[in-house]
Amino acid sequence: MSDQPNIILINCDDLGYGDLGCYGSDINQTPYLDQMAADGIQFTDFYMGSPVCSPSRGAMLTGCYPPRIGFAEFDGRWVLFPGQSLGLNPAEKTVASLLKDVGYATKIVGKWHCGDQKEFLPTRHGFDSYYGIPYSNDMGRQTPDDKYPPLPLLLDEDVIQEQPDQVSVTERYVEESVRFIRANQDTPFFLYFAHMYVHLPIYPPDRFMRESENGRYGAAVQAIDWSVGVLLDELKRLGLDENTLVIFTSDNGSRARGEGGSNKPLRGTKGTTWEGGQRVPCIMRWPSQIPPGSVSNQLVSAIDLCPTLVELAGGEMPSDRIIDGKNISSLIRNEEGAITPRETFLYYLLHNLMAIRSGRWKLHTHTVGKSGIEVCNELYDLVADIGETTNLYDQHPDIVADLNDQMDIYRKDLGDDLTSTKGENTRSVGRVDSSDTLTHYDPDHPYIIAMYDLKDRG
Repeated sequence: MSDQPNIILINCDDLGYGDLGCYGSDINQTPYLDQMAADGIQFTDFYMGSPVCSPSRGAMLTGCYPPRIGFAEFDGRWVLFPGQSLGLNPAEKTVASLLKDVGYATKIVGKWHCGDQKEFLPTRHGFDSYYGIPYSNDMGRQTPDDKYPPLPLLLDEDVIQEQPDQVSVTERYVEESVRFIRANQDTPFFLYFAHMYVHLPIYPPDRFMRESENGRYGAAVQAIDWSVGVLLDELKRLGLDENTLVIFTSDNGSRARGEGGSNKPLRGTKGTTWEGGQRVPCIMRWPSQIPPGSVSNQLVSAIDLCPTLVELAGGEMPSDRIIDGKNISSLIRNEEGAITPRETFLYYLLHNLMAIRSGRWKLHTHTVGKSGIEVCNELYDLVADIGETTNLYDQHPDIVADLNDQMDIYRKDLGDDLTSTKGENTRSVGRVDSSDTLTHYDPDHPYIIAMYDLKDRG
């Protein structure tokens, strides 16, 4: 067996903390993911680098907080939109490029959302190949009167279909993933499978709709679960199971606004820095290394994945720049006495430092209110109060003072618009002089308009 593990990173879109059976759901059917958790390790305190999509994905791929890489906001927008001139800077080193340097075959299937101009596509960031929709599935021409350009399906850097039928997209992604695994079974590989589900609009296959107890949302969760089962079965069939690390997570929390998603028992939703915005499910399975039935309550983040995976593969992180991620390989293996190297976690929304967690304590200085970002002096003990229900700000002035001091240090390092602080150690977003959308609407083209013509956007 090779010393280099195969790695599969599965990233869902808007899947909430409470959406899986192993995280408490009693309405969504997730037998394969529940079994994956039983066979591996389940993290209870795993955080994404942002409560929204593009910054979260850029952070995970580079091991850096979004402001570090100029990826916290995009000319006033929270995420990247079709045809924007911005994207992940080609000078950044991604987990794919670093694994490629040590002999890995690399592929992304699914949602990219780190820039749709050619200079920013996955094939310019260490991926040998790409098959997928480069941004959110609600950024296409959903209904006949839409103003968006048709949704593009890409193969590497070329549009191979406009407005693909979203009912079948997940099955196509699974087929492409299986092809990649089979083609690279004799070499170490890195597969990044970035699901379209459960971002709105949700177009699930009929077979999952018939079984769902939670409408379209539950059907989409079942489709995700099915896809995981297919990949795990394929690994076993090929004899790759023991030496393949499979990671399952979500880019941020659920919208949880009546569409069926849940962040319970957490407070807040996607787009907020309450726990429900950034604390997400994370399951890892690696039969030769992870004891079955493991659970970790340690503080870890998706920005820790890049340095961890590179270390496990025998690679090296770049030494010419600051990397915020920590090596959590001992936690993944659930080694006796292992403790997290992560002392703090920062909650950024755009370029605003909203909150900080250190150990069990979380201090909010700001939150998103009805009128925008508002001052919010609240302190929570996340070990005793996972739902952020009891404000202990006045009872622990010493802890508040210490966390405020830490926030000042990070503001100086990464910047903070709330205090008009410019970060001293940040890098630039990628930018091209001229940009265009990958597709353009043609009134004479026979586009596939999805059967339900859903107007939902996420």
